[in-house]
Amino acid sequence: MINVSKWAEVMVKQRIVGKTRADSMLVGRLQRGCQLCIRGAKLVLFVTGLCKRGCFYCPLSDKRKNKDVTYANEIPVKSTNDVIEEAESMSALGTGITGGDPSMRIERTISYIRLLKSKFGKKHHIHMYCCEAIPDEWLAKLKKAGLDEIRFHTWSVAPVKAALDAGLLAGVELPVEPGNHLKLIDLFRKLDEIGCKFANLNELEFSETNFEEFKARGYEAKQDSMAVKGSEETAMKVLEWGAKNVDFEIHYCPSPLKDAVQLRNRLKRKARNVAEPHEEITEDGLLFKGVVLDVPAGKTRSVRSLLLKKYQIDPELVTVNSKKKRVEIHWSLAEKLSKLEPSLKFALVEEYPTFDALETTVIPL
Repeated sequence: MINVSKWAEVMVKQRIVGKTRADSMLVGRLQRGCQLCIRGAKLVLFVTGLCKRGCFYCPLSDKRKNKDVTYANEIPVKSTNDVIEEAESMSALGTGITGGDPSMRIERTISYIRLLKSKFGKKHHIHMYCCEAIPDEWLAKLKKAGLDEIRFHTWSVAPVKAALDAGLLAGVELPVEPGNHLKLIDLFRKLDEIGCKFANLNELEFSETNFEEFKARGYEAKQDSMAVKGSEETAMKVLEWGAKNVDFEIHYCPSPLKDAVQLRNRLKRKARNVAEPHEEITEDGLLFKGVVLDVPAGKTRSVRSLLLKKYQIDPELVTVNSKKKRVEIHWSLAEKLSKLEPSLKFALVEEYPTFDALETTVIPL
């Protein structure tokens, strides 16, 4: 006679490694936090750059690393209004709280969770990254504030177990060092024993701040990529082992997903909300427009007035960008006027729809 409960247990462990629509690899069900990240629907709330770990692979820039600064996406946060306005500008469905280690500024972190839940409701999904073990009293406060998911950057099961005992959805998230599969497998065995809910594995990447450390360890970049050669192969070994041996969900996030999918989708969401009539949105979520270059200081408004009066242009299609101190115009008008106004310098520009408005392309006409 078949032992039904034992058969069900075996079938749960006989899972497969599948591929998501974002070309990441998955065993089990994708966590809600990752689902929204892939959609570009999560505000990235960088609570603090402070951290005690000093990991050699830390990719943080010098302007954030070990500095007690807060950013909402690319915006330096001066007040809570900055956080709410940035979330609204991208129609955020959730928030990822990151750092550094947000647990080093736990009261600040909890206040932001309360703020976001109060403003956007219980369905606004909030996940948090942290490195250190968090005292039980603070885990309880995180739970009460409405934290939906907590991800530990740790090789110890103790912080995860404490969070699970506090009623939080808890797991681990770690970068994959080449050849490190046995250490990860050993950790996963222990995590399975305590009822861990998920594990996220990230492809290791070169950055300006970890480049020398990686080279010293003999790491090489994959062709045409900043990803470390061998990281993905190691992750796949762990996923294939995990599909047969543990019950929790495992997600592997490759390097291209962050820019080609996650960031691209976030830019599209924001561009739809912030694009002005003279700007068109590209397939990558950038803003495409024309600009008038090298207009002397204090002359931008008079140049705009001249173009409006002389060519009877719709006022919405010509504007003055006070931040960049230049005249901006619809790209099609820029192409036409570049032939009619030789005294003015026109160009076509692509830029991010973000606070820093980084320009990726400038084509003089």
